[in-house]
Amino acid sequence: GTRIICDRKFLLECKSSPAARTPPCCLPQTPGVTSLAQSSLVKLEELKEQNESQEAVPDQDQFEMDI
Repeated sequence: GTRIICDRKFLLECKSSPAARTPPCCLPQTPGVTSLAQSSLVKLEELKEQNESQEAVPDQDQFEMDI
């Protein structure tokens, strides 16, 4: 058999090429696999809102100390 050997630099360059960033043209749309499901989009929006509300709350001590 024939072995194809690629060095690390070549593989890293392939990772950032424009062809690696675009999905194949004939890829079927499967919610949750090849595209985000609608429920996933709603969950992402809820997480963003939670993060924003947590940032708005001033920092509190993680544990209360009884002295």
